[in-house]
Order: sequence, then structure tokens, then C-alpha cells
Amino acid sequence: MPRGYNNRMRLPLILAGIAAAGLASAAEITVVEEIIAKVNGEIITRGDIERTRKQMEASMREQGATGARLTEAMAEADKNILRERIDQLLLQSKGKELNLNVDSEVAKQLADIQRKSGITDPDKFQQYVRDQTGMSYEDYKNDRKNDLLTNRVIRQEVASKITIKREEAQQYYDGHQDEFKREERVYLRELLVSTPPGADAAQALKKAKDLADRGKKGEKFEDLVHNNSDAPSVQQDGDIGAYEKGKLRPEIEKTVWDQPRGFVTDPINVGNGFLILKVEEHQKAGLAGFEEVQPQITNQLFNPRFNPELRRYLTQLRTTAFLEIKPGYEDSGAAPGKNTAWVDPAEIKPETITKEQVAARQRHRRLLGLVPIPGTSTQSTGTSSSR
Repeated sequence: MPRGYNNRMRLPLILAGIAAAGLASAAEITVVEEIIAKVNGEIITRGDIERTRKQMEASMREQGATGARLTEAMAEADKNILRERIDQLLLQSKGKELNLNVDSEVAKQLADIQRKSGITDPDKFQQYVRDQTGMSYEDYKNDRKNDLLTNRVIRQEVASKITIKREEAQQYYDGHQDEFKREERVYLRELLVSTPPGADAAQALKKAKDLADRGKKGEKFEDLVHNNSDAPSVQQDGDIGAYEKGKLRPEIEKTVWDQPRGFVTDPINVGNGFLILKVEEHQKAGLAGFEEVQPQITNQLFNPRFNPELRRYLTQLRTTAFLEIKPGYEDSGAAPGKNTAWVDPAEIKPETITKEQVAARQRHRRLLGLVPIPGTSTQSTGTSSSR
């Protein structure tokens, strides 16, 4: 039997097996997600858009929108869903380009959530996150990171560059003094040490007294709140806003009303826990002074300028981004003149070239000194080939 005969016989069988496997794999392929946009190496799928839409609709329903009102609101929102998603990816990309690091902030957020959940076991906490969000722990963590990253870029690249001069704020104050006449009111922050069913009330009271003492000694109340409070206001560092006389529970009003700014109460038993309050400000009735309301005026003048500046910045990011959008989808924030035409790799035709053209190119390269002649040695001279 000639040498190699068996190998020659096996080859068609191997090729036939490969072809059969290929056909079987092809039959099992299903389209999982349709890519509708590409943004700086990231993709947006139709599933992303549909999930965002469902979240928006659920949020609107929670706010009481129904029927025609809901339909109208969703129709308006639909116009900008793709724009918002592109915005997010552009800001994330910019954050990475600027080498912004938010890992410590992510870790702090997750630690706060874990502390409030009362779950110390890492695996059980990750399962808790999955149960609460419907997302994997890593996806949830990545979402938190991306949110913090985009907010950092916005603050650094947009918000910090909007300035409101004192003279401008003074001019607004002089022309709108009716806006700054008010009733007497007290501004408060709260810290709640809760006593859920089965909790040790004595231990909770001991903890609350310790926290109140620390606040009275000058420890930053916002930090005490952030690390210890069980109230929803922890997300606002305990800020619960302003109260006019008669709007607080009588025992609480009696405790805080005549106290100066910075006063911290002893723990107050409110049934579900022990409440500690700090007087942030006590405003008297009448016209507020300019210095007192300057931050408020600054915000009033800042907000109308912020959105246009943010949109201008996002348009600028689009002009330099790699951005392709599939036909049938529209970016309502598109940059004028930016080509975002969709390119399907399957439709890119290979370049055809003759042997003579290849040979001619090789000769041309040798003439330029870019391809060394066989049998010779080359030395680097440090000269850039981009000259």
C-alpha cells in the first residue's frame, strides 16, 4: 500500500466531518441581540433601548401617569431614548480618556448599601443585590461605576466652567426681592437609629446618645448621617428641608424652634427609632439678606445655562467620536455634518489586485528604502518614517 494512502483517505472524511459540524452549528445559531448603534468601541442594542423604555414607563406610572397622559409622555420620551444612551457612552468614553478613577466611590456606595441591608456575608449580599435589582452583582457594580464616571465628567468638563458673578446675582436679588420674603422657618437635618421589631431598643438608644454627643462636639453631622442613619434622607446627607411654625410635631418643634444654627438635639423617641436633629439654619420672617440667599440665586441662574452647555458639550463629543447608527433609528442629538452612516462588514468588498501591481508595489517600497534588500543589513538612524 503506497505511503500516505491512509492519510489521503482520511482527509475527505475529516473535511466532511468539519462541514457537517459547521452546518449543525449554523442551524443552531439564533440572533440574540440586534446592534443598532456603535459608539467608540461600545454597542447599543435594540434590547438596551427596549429595557430603557420599560424602565421609563414604569417610572412614569409610579408618578401617576396613566391613559392618554402616559401615552403622550412616552411618545415624547421615545424620541430621545437613543440620544440619551449615546450620551452616556460618550461620557463614559471621555471619563476613561481623562483617566478618571471612581473605584473608591463605587466601593463606598456598595459598602453603604451592604451596611443598610444588614448582610455581612459577601456572597449573600451579592445575592441580595441580584434579588433587588434583577441584575448580576457585577452588572450592578458596573452601572454604579458608569453613573459616577459620567457625573464626574459632567462636573469637571461642563458644570465647573459655568460661572455666576456676584454682581449678576446681586442684580437678580435687587430685581426680584418679592421672591425672598418669607415666613420664619427652621432648616433641619436628621439621623435615625431605627428599632425594627425584635431589635434591642436599649442598645439603639445607647448608639443614638453616642452619635448625638459626637455631633454636639463638632463632628461633621453629614458624615454621622451617612455612616449611621437608617432614614431614607441618608441619600441627601440627612437634609429634610425647611419647616414653618406649626408644621412640625409639637414635641419636636419645642425642641428645635428657638435653638441657634448648629444645635444638635438629644435622641428623640419617635416610635420606630431614635431621632437626632441638627438645626442647619433658622430664618427669621421678612426679607432675606443677599448673603443668605446668594447660593439660592446662583442655582437659579446656573440651571437654565447648564442644560444648553451640556448639550453643546455632547454635540462636540459626537463630532470626534466613532459613531454609526443603523437605518431606521435616529439620534435626536446628532451633530450637524457628522457622518453616522451604518457600515455592514458583510457588505465591504475586498480589494482586487493583480500580480503585476503587487510586484510594482514591492519595487516602489524598495526605492523608498522601506523594504531592505535581501542579503543586506540595516541600521536604525532614528529618522521618522512619517516625514
